[in-house]
Amino acid sequence: MSGTLAHIKTETFAQEVEQSATPVVVDFYAEWCGPCKTIAPVLESLATELDGKVKIVKVNIDEQQDLAMRFGVQSIPNLLFFKDGEVVDQVVGFAGRDALTAKVKSLIA
Repeated sequence: MSGTLAHIKTETFAQEVEQSATPVVVDFYAEWCGPCKTIAPVLESLATELDGKVKIVKVNIDEQQDLAMRFGVQSIPNLLFFKDGEVVDQVVGFAGRDALTAKVKSLIA
């Protein structure tokens, strides 16, 4: 992913996330969200570090409101952890690098 995370839209969500053979972390965010901007470099670093083991993607809640509603996203940042097409974990609000690394690594364990 080389420093940039893929942005997912409603049309590609099923294929990119729910049908992925690799575990996926979905970052629901907005451009105006300060904590979202703070967490973004951590997610980019993890995507690079764990390339091939986990996929980390972004969903802009202002542009993809239907996805935000579908998953009950009311606060951001909001990370959903998918394995075998199902949500298996969630982090709402800012989380530090150590906490996020632990969550992502437990997803691929």
